[in-house]
Amino acid sequence: MTIASAITLYGFQQRWLADKSRFKIGNMCRQIGKSFIVALEVVDDAIETGDDWVLLSAGERQSKELMSKVKMHCQAFAAAAADIEESCFDGGGVKYTMLTVTLPNGARIIGLPANPDTARGFTANVVLDEFAFHTDSNKIWTALYPTISRGYKIRIVSTPAGVGNRFHTLMTGDNGWSKHTVDIYQAAADGVPHNIDELRKGIDDPDAWAQEYECRFIDETSAWLTYEMIAACQQEGLPKELEYSDLTDAMVEQISRSFSGDGQAFGGFDVSRRRDLTVLDIEEQIGDVFWQRAMIIFPHVRLTVQQEMLWRLMDQLHLERVCLDATGMGLSLAEDTVARYGAYLAEPVEFTLSVKQDLAARTRRLFEDRLCRIPICQKLRDDLHAVKKTTTAAGHVRFDAQRTDLGHADRFWAKSLAFMASNLGATVKPELICLSDAI
Repeated sequence: MTIASAITLYGFQQRWLADKSRFKIGNMCRQIGKSFIVALEVVDDAIETGDDWVLLSAGERQSKELMSKVKMHCQAFAAAAADIEESCFDGGGVKYTMLTVTLPNGARIIGLPANPDTARGFTANVVLDEFAFHTDSNKIWTALYPTISRGYKIRIVSTPAGVGNRFHTLMTGDNGWSKHTVDIYQAAADGVPHNIDELRKGIDDPDAWAQEYECRFIDETSAWLTYEMIAACQQEGLPKELEYSDLTDAMVEQISRSFSGDGQAFGGFDVSRRRDLTVLDIEEQIGDVFWQRAMIIFPHVRLTVQQEMLWRLMDQLHLERVCLDATGMGLSLAEDTVARYGAYLAEPVEFTLSVKQDLAARTRRLFEDRLCRIPICQKLRDDLHAVKKTTTAAGHVRFDAQRTDLGHADRFWAKSLAFMASNLGATVKPELICLSDAI
């Protein structure tokens, strides 16, 4: 009896496990159990055949999560696997955490964050988990494919992330692969207990719903920052956003300690009061690269409280310069901050069409050139991607995003203001705006 025969599985999981094709790819929506079934197939095959498997994930956190499911399956079915062993893998001079489970028959299941160097390092069956979100997916594929040429199997699963990446081309190309598509409707029909109407209302974003739950490849021609640009700048270990109410003295001290000491700290403050979020983004510029050190959210907070917290952080973190949204209700807060700190340390920025063009062009250049580092965070990723470039009937270029319950691209504009606060940001020319025509 195999491991899988003792587990109750959803319909799509049964079909995936029953499919023994050498080349198999799954376009599956979020939170339905795709990592669970991938890990189960790997363990089942390793016990049956004694073959090694290498599981490549988008980052170390995702690798640990997938390998924890491998360990769970081994333990649940008395496979007598050792605990996950953690070691160091040297990939092109960069150290990566390698996680290994060794089975009694000698088969190894190895988990690693994916990049071209780790992809070259092994000859084994391969899993590419959430492949659409791997940095340099085309380079990873080029490096990986020769390692499976001697009859090894490959499994790819992901939720879509736009068009043009390797996951999209493999899923939609005429290549003879065995292909599984499981959108939210199919998952629910197969027994996954999701409330579709509740989820659709909660996400409140047609494009995000189409991609994350309907598994559609969204054409990103109007997106100012594509998912691929954003994914290329994501970095493990950077702090995710927090609300101002969680900002204790200890947390402020932790932010302060996160600075390297070799750079300069800048801030961007996008102001709202009722409809949207107020966001403070703090960046450390080291050389020509920006590292996100903190992103603080103020949901529907009085302006006096926002001002008090901003001033506290400017004082305690010794920010070199802050650019503040001085549009509408932000004007008085910006003026008071300039009066306290001076016109250089605090620069008010009115969001005119030309200013927003300049901010958007600067931010796009930094993401295109991979000169910024951001945490792996779904809210930030979707917020950055939400900004669209449109041209009005009068020929004016606009940069805006659909307003949802989660905000109005407030994280994007706060980050753009932080980039503006640096001297490097000032070198960007408005002519870069025309680059959007080539997206």
